[in-house]
Amino acid sequence: MVNEPAPTLKQLKGWLPMALGVLATVVGALWTLQGFDILTDSRMSGVMLFSVIGPVVAIAGLILIIFGERLRSRSKRAEAL
Repeated sequence: MVNEPAPTLKQLKGWLPMALGVLATVVGALWTLQGFDILTDSRMSGVMLFSVIGPVVAIAGLILIIFGERLRSRSKRAEAL
C-alpha cells in the first residue's frame, strides 16, 4: 500500500469533438426544419437559406462525432498496450 505507485489518470480523449458534433447535429436539424417551414413561429421559418445551411451543419456534426469516436478508440487501444 505505501510503496505502490500512484494511479495514472485517464485522459479524456475525443469527448470534446463528440460533444460539439452532437450540438452541431441538433442545431443543423433544427435549422433544416425551420428552413423548410416545418417548425414555425420564428424569423428563420420559411427562409430557404436555412434549409441549405442546416444539413451542412448537421453533416459537419456527424463528421465530428465520427472523428471523436475514432480518437477515443485509438486512445483505448494505446492504453491496452
